[in-house]
Amino acid sequence: MSDVSIPEGLKYTKDHEWAKIEGNEIVVGITKFAVEQLGDITLVTIDAKEGTEVTAGGAFGSIESVKSVSDLFAPVDGKITKVNAEVVAKGELLNEDPYAAWLVRIAVKDPKSLGELLDAAAYTTHTQS
Repeated sequence: MSDVSIPEGLKYTKDHEWAKIEGNEIVVGITKFAVEQLGDITLVTIDAKEGTEVTAGGAFGSIESVKSVSDLFAPVDGKITKVNAEVVAKGELLNEDPYAAWLVRIAVKDPKSLGELLDAAAYTTHTQS
């Protein structure tokens, strides 16, 4: 296991995505751990458009790397408010800094659902198991 620092102040999913809470929205991306597991990322596809309703655990897109293709899953129920067109156009931005290269913004349907996401310590434990 590599020594990947996991930023505090974000929430995480067991599918290796991060969520930054900003008011009633979350900004969603993939973790450095995910980038390392996937290898060199070459393409990001976001199937959901702005205004699309998403369900927690439901796929909203995919990431292709030199090793594999992986689905992207919504961490919570809500509505996509913005797609990061820059990352869709240039997926390799995720290799450089996955915490700056976010994927989508989601208006959260039920703020209580954010409590089901992992904090940095729990995510660290998850990546080590």
